[in-house]
Amino acid sequence: MQINLIIFGQLCELLGDHLVLNDIADTNSLITTLNKKYPELVHSKYIIAVEKKTVTENTMLTDRCTVALLPPFSGG
Repeated sequence: MQINLIIFGQLCELLGDHLVLNDIADTNSLITTLNKKYPELVHSKYIIAVEKKTVTENTMLTDRCTVALLPPFSGG
């Protein structure tokens, strides 16, 4: 299974703007994998969106789905 990961804001400095990852079943696995590969990400705050919908709980991922990492932002 393959997922497309899109990264926004200051998180791009750590990860680049796009990654393709394999064998990631859910968002908890995604976080674990990213934290192992990019330890500096552990202390970063971000929101996860799966197929353009933000998620707050562990969410199953499907083959070729798009996941986004969104840093905190403020409106005005």
